Amino acid sequence: MPISRDEVLHIARLAHVGIEGAEIEELAVELSSIVDHVARLQEVDTTGLDGAGDLVSPTVMRDDEVAPSWPVEKVLANAPHRSDDLFEVQAIFD
Repeated sequence: MPISRDEVLHIARLAHVGIEGAEIEELAVELSSIVDHVARLQEVDTTGLDGAGDLVSPTVMRDDEVAPSWPVEKVLANAPHRSDDLFEVQAIFD
């Protein structure tokens, strides 16, 4: 599926990536190739195949365990600014 110049520019805007000139045409070719490969993969019949989608990671489903926290001094040791036992950051709202 060919990706148009306008679609490449739209994707670049969404990704906050500045592109211009020959890069646009190159990306259109590369993105078209990627879309074609994905389309071919979707045509593969995977019925009856065991795959990673059937696996459950033990770390995702582990029980929560109470553990001691790091000491405040160690956590804030490299903080550029701190207020008592807290990180101090510049306000983002007036």
